[in-house]
Amino acid sequence: MEIANLTPAERRVWWAFPRGETVDFRQGPGDGPEDGGSWGPERTVRAEVLRTLLLGGAAADGHVAALRVEGARITGTLDLRYGEVAWAVRLAHCRFEESPRLYGARTRHLTLSGSVLPGLSAATAQVDGMLRLTDCRFDAALSLGGARVSGAVFLDGARVTGPPGETALRLDRMTVEGDLWARNLVVAGGVWMAGTTVNGQITLDDADLRGDGDALDAESLTVGSALYANRLRCAGRLNLRGATVPGQLVLAEARLSNPGGLALRASSATIGELWLRDAAPIRGAVNLRRSQLGLLHILPDVWPDSVALEGLTFGALLPRLPAKPRVAVLERDEAGYVPHSYEQLAAAYLAVGDDKAARNVQLAKQRRRRGTLRLYGKVWGHLQDYAVGYGFRPMRAAGWLVALMLVGSLAYRARPPQPLKPGEAPPFNPPFYTLDLLLPIIDFGQEKAFKPTGAYQWLAYTLILAGWVLATTIVAGVTRAVSRS
Repeated sequence: MEIANLTPAERRVWWAFPRGETVDFRQGPGDGPEDGGSWGPERTVRAEVLRTLLLGGAAADGHVAALRVEGARITGTLDLRYGEVAWAVRLAHCRFEESPRLYGARTRHLTLSGSVLPGLSAATAQVDGMLRLTDCRFDAALSLGGARVSGAVFLDGARVTGPPGETALRLDRMTVEGDLWARNLVVAGGVWMAGTTVNGQITLDDADLRGDGDALDAESLTVGSALYANRLRCAGRLNLRGATVPGQLVLAEARLSNPGGLALRASSATIGELWLRDAAPIRGAVNLRRSQLGLLHILPDVWPDSVALEGLTFGALLPRLPAKPRVAVLERDEAGYVPHSYEQLAAAYLAVGDDKAARNVQLAKQRRRRGTLRLYGKVWGHLQDYAVGYGFRPMRAAGWLVALMLVGSLAYRARPPQPLKPGEAPPFNPPFYTLDLLLPIIDFGQEKAFKPTGAYQWLAYTLILAGWVLATTIVAGVTRAVSRS
């Protein structure tokens, strides 16, 4: 391109490039690119001029070349596909008439902060430094799928509106060596981050993500440290299936909503700490099957009506609450009765020394299991529950023993049974005779020596049966307690 063909605005950019100087066309505060469509030739630069500088320009002696332009209207298509750009690029607060094409390109630092673009195609691009898209507005899809960024990525305050039926923001299979910053990000059309690796942390605080299906699809996401999404607003499914977050995944004060579908899917994920502190009640189902969490912080009223928790393991559960509201969540599992969920909850209470809550969870488990049994199993279960709380209510068992012993002692004192062998039987003792009937193992020699008749014989049968029920349920409860310890 001959320099004589350049407009005055383009000539300013042309001469500033070899020295790495900034050309700022802005005319004062409030002069933003939203109104850039009306900017005249005095601040209009053709994309082909920029392309020629980036792919064929050279640095002036003693200077480091760079393209630094602010407040320009860029016409035409900035096509750098598969190109090698050796210079830093800063096109901030600019108005792009057409979507730049950076597919497969390699650049140094790339900054488009504050600009308005129809879209951006930068899939498989490589940025040897920072990628800054802070406060950008994209009126079509932003594609960074498969891109590699050696530094950090900044999407703070960006707004992306995708075409109907398409994903608005594609960050799938990206590799980011630094952090990914996306505070106050607004996306209408969903975000795709499947298979992405961020070696630092991800920050999505105050982001607003909306999608017809997935608001954020981050399946198999790998994060080096933590993912912060305080006050995240997610209208659509938040998909974290198979994600790996060794530090904290914070959804404090978040609002997750996908009525009639999955609002949160984090199955088969490995997460150090999952925080839903002060989050709004989730609208839609939650699936945490087979996930491994070091810590889970969530209030019972945050859980939705439908959950899937089979195989979920966690080391600690906060905040500390009685067992009843936690158990109520397990009863909402779409798989019905899931024994592992009760065992996991009981283990969490035992880990903090709350034996009473752990027993209440185990009792709730037996009661839930009873509903899956046949009629005779249900009858036997009700009997054990009423008698001794499946062995988890030992004081109730002691109370029954005392009551039955009192009844038997009074009854047989009023009408002692006849000895089987007169002259050989020991003196009759009503309390010890009653204990002989009640306790299957202990033998005081009374039961074998005397035989009641009539209604007192039926009383003896009742005491024997009650003794076996009490004994078996107590033994079962002790066995469960020993195995847990």
